[in-house]
Amino acid sequence: MDRDTAEPDTGGLPGPNAEKWVAFHGENAAPSEYSHEFVWDVTREADGPFVTDVDGNVLLDFTCHIGAAPLGYNNEKVLGKLREFDLVEPMKIAGQDLYFGAGPDPESSSVPGSSHLMERLVDVSSQYGMDTVFLSNSGAEAVENAMKITHDHNPTAKYGYTFGGSFHGRTLGTLSLTKSKEVYTRHYPEISGVETVPFCADRTCTPDTCSCGFFTDGGSRLRNALAPEGGHVNPDEIAFAILEPIQGVGGYRFPSEEFMAEVGAVTDEYDIPLVVDEIQSGIGRTGKFWASDHYDIEPDAIAAAKALRVGATVSRSDVFPEEKNRLGSTFGGGDLLGSMMGTFTIDAIHEHDLLANAIERGRQAKEILADDAPDSIVDVRGKGLMLAVEFDTPDRREAVVAEALDRGLLTLGCGKKTIRLLPPLDSAEREIELGVSIFCDAAKAADSAEIPA
Repeated sequence: MDRDTAEPDTGGLPGPNAEKWVAFHGENAAPSEYSHEFVWDVTREADGPFVTDVDGNVLLDFTCHIGAAPLGYNNEKVLGKLREFDLVEPMKIAGQDLYFGAGPDPESSSVPGSSHLMERLVDVSSQYGMDTVFLSNSGAEAVENAMKITHDHNPTAKYGYTFGGSFHGRTLGTLSLTKSKEVYTRHYPEISGVETVPFCADRTCTPDTCSCGFFTDGGSRLRNALAPEGGHVNPDEIAFAILEPIQGVGGYRFPSEEFMAEVGAVTDEYDIPLVVDEIQSGIGRTGKFWASDHYDIEPDAIAAAKALRVGATVSRSDVFPEEKNRLGSTFGGGDLLGSMMGTFTIDAIHEHDLLANAIERGRQAKEILADDAPDSIVDVRGKGLMLAVEFDTPDRREAVVAEALDRGLLTLGCGKKTIRLLPPLDSAEREIELGVSIFCDAAKAADSAEIPA
């Protein structure tokens, strides 16, 4: 496949082979969230955003596996480096509780392992004074460990603060912080002490114009809950406040500068540890390594995963427990292959200036949408290549996803009426022009269809 000339080429989707694979998968798989009946053929050609399915259809993927494949498919910026190595068994070895290296010392090592990955993470988080990392398998584990270290840091704490519309994972602990769709949490038990305040998704919101309820009574819901401000909660009893700098599952909601500044001010003034969930927004997606870098906040812990290829909780040594076995991982977290992929991804972002590319290609995408979008699109928003297009109704959104798929473009919904677009971080100008033009055609086709009000 020549990425420079490839284009989507599809028949009916799903094709007969895809239907067989979906049926086979469903014979033993528990129900989950399957966005499309798209079956990637791992034996066929794929490159960057272009991918071939089991029926030979070529698709343009603007989902990047919900950000977990930040450079798309078979990208030489990562795969080319992996080819240099003879992979070994076991590859699933915990990088946190078991040491591994290659050669006599880390400096001359030909294989980047978990230690090198943690070094890279500290480097891109040094602006927050962070110097310590705990690796795990997933984003949910990264958040769980952030909850654990902040509770350990303040053993008398009994509260945690989260924000409306949030999604932090599917473990019982992280579901206690998740305040988006009811289907995620229904009937599941929750940990105690979690308080919820509104997430202000109006990008122009100020204390004078706020309509979401965050800014209120001369302060904010977060500030006014605290005893020194007239509320009932002692700040010394708060283990953490956790925030997605840009909400993902909740609808790609981008906060206002003043909302973020108030969160930063309250957590700083009252020494409340601020945990940022960068699982979908982090590692270059927004044109900066962390979405937090765009805002006036000082995180005390970062939870990362997806684009990183492993889970990671990043913080300062004084926040992490000193006692051994307060945290532990004997399988998978920081495994050999995951550590290499994460390290090579960070290196590719540096080597190929992909932060600047994300900013430029995101600007290009928004300009095309502004020039060619139908009236059913009510908002276009984004930072870098973390883009969102909001429609007038949920049904319209679903129709656009279907129309785009028919044209060979993979997209994903989020929130109630929004489609998220996540092209690879190294997307070329041609690929953005091609993909966004297909998206606009799909939106116009959905506009002309009969959509229930």
